[in-house]
Amino acid sequence: MHDVAIIGGGHNGLTAAAYLAAAGLDVVVLEKNAHVGGAAFTEEFHPGFRNSVASYTVSLLNPKVIRDLDLHRHGLRIVERAVANFWPVDERRALVMPYGLAGRQAAIAAFSERDAARLPAYDEALDRAASVLKGLLLETPPNAGGGLTAFWKSARLSRDILKLPLEAQRDLTSLFTESASDYLARWFENETVKAAFAFDGIVGTYAAPSTPGTAYVLLHHCFGEVNGKVGVWGHAVGGMGAISAAIASAAREKGAKIRIDAPVAEVDVVNGRAVGVVLQSGEVVRARSVAAAVPPKLLFSRMVPEGAVEPALHARLANFKSGSGTFRMNVALSELPDFTCRPNSGGTDHLASGIVIGPTLDYLERAWLDAKTTGWSKEPVVEMLIPSTLDDTLAPPGRHVASLFVQHVAPHLPAPRSWSDPREKEAFADLVIETVTRHAPNFKSAVLGRQILSPLDMEERFGMVDGDIFHGALSLDQLFSLRPALGHADYRMPLKGLYLCASGAHPGGGVTGVPGHNAAREILRDMRGWWRTPAK
Repeated sequence: MHDVAIIGGGHNGLTAAAYLAAAGLDVVVLEKNAHVGGAAFTEEFHPGFRNSVASYTVSLLNPKVIRDLDLHRHGLRIVERAVANFWPVDERRALVMPYGLAGRQAAIAAFSERDAARLPAYDEALDRAASVLKGLLLETPPNAGGGLTAFWKSARLSRDILKLPLEAQRDLTSLFTESASDYLARWFENETVKAAFAFDGIVGTYAAPSTPGTAYVLLHHCFGEVNGKVGVWGHAVGGMGAISAAIASAAREKGAKIRIDAPVAEVDVVNGRAVGVVLQSGEVVRARSVAAAVPPKLLFSRMVPEGAVEPALHARLANFKSGSGTFRMNVALSELPDFTCRPNSGGTDHLASGIVIGPTLDYLERAWLDAKTTGWSKEPVVEMLIPSTLDDTLAPPGRHVASLFVQHVAPHLPAPRSWSDPREKEAFADLVIETVTRHAPNFKSAVLGRQILSPLDMEERFGMVDGDIFHGALSLDQLFSLRPALGHADYRMPLKGLYLCASGAHPGGGVTGVPGHNAAREILRDMRGWWRTPAK
């Protein structure tokens, strides 16, 4: 009999395991694949070429989790991008966004002097809002019907917000309710400048920049830091699998058991309580409590037995709104892409950044409309990273690997088409390659091999239902006390002994480790009535 059985060995499941084991509990992690890490995993996809398979960049990994689990001692090393982002616009123009206010203003001034002048005030407004929300990341949201504890927590959070100047409160309200387009229109005039900021509002979100709620998604991507530097993006040496490997090492060191090739079929329920899980092999794993590091839609549609939870609530959770509208590729390259608007003869720092093909707000808008109409964008939005410019462990000398994260595709293609048809995947992958090649003419001929993941592939490989990288949409009705459902935002599910410890819980998606951290705290409160920081 274990104290806690954790369904899924993604980075959040491993994080929860590490904290729980550090507190002295008997913990077992049950991972369906032959490796841990879930979507934060590195593999060889072409002979001699390795890359992060699904998740692909570092910024949101919480510094407290890094410190508590001593991940650097367990082998984690994060290097910073030299440049934040690079947007090819046309054959002559590019927006190259460095770090630092002065450099960013200079880059934007080439497109609009007015927008460059507005940037400091925009940064201040966003930083002020982000600081409020960063203070909530490690909090357990107040639960509807949670009695005095929830009441006082709600009152305290409300008081913190009411302490802000009135204009800051207005900004916070706008960021929670408006579209990225509407919010940015109050700050900037140039379509390329607005697109550069709006991209963060649609990434991993099957929505147009004009969709209400995308301003919050923009804000969600402002929480990050790398090596103590706020707003910086980085690369984990060895790929994203290095993060999972470090967390798994920390968990094992604390005594957690990790089983691979152990897919869970069902939560075992006795007398209205989760008492373990049943594996697909038929083996029963007994535990005092069960923590699910899988999307709530997967948990309640396939693993929690009918009748174990009140039917209306079971149906609500089984239909948790999801679907990122994203498509993921890795390519092996014989040489670096050479962009017409910024030739490599002038230096290649821009190739170590996030390279985003989405030059105007209208381009971003059309990409979503196309996908809604036909199943994918005729002119897709592509974010490309070339991590081998920062990490020579990923490719042979003189060669490179590139990650392509693509918006938008329909999570399910219009019938009778399906992502299960290899021709659909290959056709869209060809379009993605052609899209990059329009800006970097040597790109297509440099491709030596490629790995393709459609939304269906991401579901089948990593359990991301509907291909949702956030385990459920970051929409207004699925945030904070409403995530995954009103009354169950405190990581405790509507079945005694069952907890949610992954991105379908607060604070949502990204490789953060925070849902695992927070859920572990609540499990310990229930099992022991106390919580302590892991021993160093």
